[in-house]
Amino acid sequence: MAVQFQDYYETLGVSRSATDREIKSAFRRLARKYHPDVAKDKRSAEERFKAINEAYEVLSDPEKRRKYDQLGADWKQGAPPPPEGGFPPGGFTPGGAGSPFADFEFDGTGFSDFFEQYFGGREGFRGAAGFGRGGAARSRTAGAQRGADVESDLLVTLHEALKGAVRQLSLRRTDPRTGAGQTDSFRVRIPTGATEGRLIRVPGKGEPGAGGGPPGDLFLRVRLARHPDFRVQGTDLYHDLPLAPWEAVLGATVTVPTLEGTVDVKIPPLSQKGQHLRLRGRGLPAEGGGRGDLLVVLSIVTPDSVTTEERRVWEELAGRSHFHPRRTA
Repeated sequence: MAVQFQDYYETLGVSRSATDREIKSAFRRLARKYHPDVAKDKRSAEERFKAINEAYEVLSDPEKRRKYDQLGADWKQGAPPPPEGGFPPGGFTPGGAGSPFADFEFDGTGFSDFFEQYFGGREGFRGAAGFGRGGAARSRTAGAQRGADVESDLLVTLHEALKGAVRQLSLRRTDPRTGAGQTDSFRVRIPTGATEGRLIRVPGKGEPGAGGGPPGDLFLRVRLARHPDFRVQGTDLYHDLPLAPWEAVLGATVTVPTLEGTVDVKIPPLSQKGQHLRLRGRGLPAEGGGRGDLLVVLSIVTPDSVTTEERRVWEELAGRSHFHPRRTA
């Protein structure tokens, strides 16, 4: 089955010459609007949120964006090139001795087949039956051979990583020679604390074995969905908090988002740009128990414009202040 090209620029509503800042701004605006936790129509919002994440995953990475732009140009000319993993366009073809099924389509992972084939885990698939993660494996029956393992990416939201979840997935295998296929639906448990890159093993959902051998396994690689308010590093979350100059100098109490609602945070007087305030236990669950932290990163923002009265006050402050930011010791 042919892979459908995804227009990521159109998904984010930006031009192909958009700057990194414009792409990030468009993502944050759309992600807030369609985040499943806040949208009224959760089902349609969830699909949009996944598409927005996929687009940002590619366009926010310089190398992936370069590759994508080349793919788009070739696609328009009617000859999309094969992905770096060597699989021909038109389907994921891991092969597998004794198995007629070559094209794999997933539903429920959160990523399109286009992303999976060109930017996801399928690029690194090792395609000979019995030579997946389990290595060459033969059953007790002479000539029987274990099926190959299959890898795919699984988009996981931060809330799913926090609480754990169960996802309904379906996997369709199609014989490209005859068009015959079969669909297998199953449920996958996303464990609490699923971190970026973690592999979730689904036994027996890989390539069928040869000669009566057992099937391989499916390995789902966790890809944490981008969040408009947080960055992730291990089990820690980072939130960028803009402050007015007077809030940084005088101190303030501000409201900060967490994965479980908002909290009030006291900003100490004379706070500096780049300073971190640590909220312990507000991050993602860690293996072995406990949770990471939420680090609030302070930034100082100046006004885009001021009134005549505001300018007078700023000028008065400039005349009275003994602070000289460029004075050398």
